[in-house]
Amino acid sequence: MLALGVAVGAAIGPAPSPSLANSSLPVLLSSLARIAATRAAQSTTAAVQPPPVTPEATPTRKKRSRAGKSASTQETPSTTTTSTPEATTPASTTPTSTAKAKTTTLPPITKVWLIELTGATFSEAVAQPSATPYIDSQAIPAGTLLSRWSSLDGSAFANETALLASEPPLADVPSVLDTIVQPPCPEGAAAASCAAETPGALTAADEFLKATIPTITSTAAFRESGLIVVTFGAVGNATASGLPAGASTATLTTQPPAGVLLLSPFAHAGARPATAFNPTSPKQGLSGLLH
Repeated sequence: MLALGVAVGAAIGPAPSPSLANSSLPVLLSSLARIAATRAAQSTTAAVQPPPVTPEATPTRKKRSRAGKSASTQETPSTTTTSTPEATTPASTTPTSTAKAKTTTLPPITKVWLIELTGATFSEAVAQPSATPYIDSQAIPAGTLLSRWSSLDGSAFANETALLASEPPLADVPSVLDTIVQPPCPEGAAAASCAAETPGALTAADEFLKATIPTITSTAAFRESGLIVVTFGAVGNATASGLPAGASTATLTTQPPAGVLLLSPFAHAGARPATAFNPTSPKQGLSGLLH
């Protein structure tokens, strides 16, 4: 605009000849107008264009925000790792409490009676209740019957139970094991009434047990810490076994399973568990069968 004013002033000012001013004035004005329009367009274009630093500023800010996020992400695992050992600390106390619970369930048995009957098995006695009224209606309902156990299992269980009484907390109490064997069937004609594998043999065993059990259960030793283990075996007299006169033998076998009856204040009356005897863990068997 300043240049346009100067040009206009120069055009209208004094000149050497009016003819020269009149002929050049229109050309000069149009040239100045074009120059002014071109400069104005250039200045407008320059004003509209964004500053050159703007595109670089935007990525810089994004990089900083990402760096901040990565820094916060790296801090998260460190706090999680620190809390992990604390969560596993209480698990170490579980085995100790379990072992104590198993130890306290051992019944205080210090007096054991092992009764060996002659002849049959408990399965045969149950199958013939008329020949064994005491065994069927009184002895078995009062105790725990283990039909799968052999007579050897019953003998081993009685011995192991007496030995367990010598361990704490019963170490100061003397343990006792009594073995009671039914007298053998007499020889000669009298043997017909109690011969093996006959109803007479079962009746003889039933009568002997009926006379023996009440004698034991009436004692204070049985009521406080007693256990009676009853099983069947093969009881022989002196002549049959080649022993001196008056002697007798009691043979216990593994087959067939004679069955074992447990009578005790700690026994489960009327129970008939199907568990087998485990000779490697008598303490577990004792705590599981008795309470």
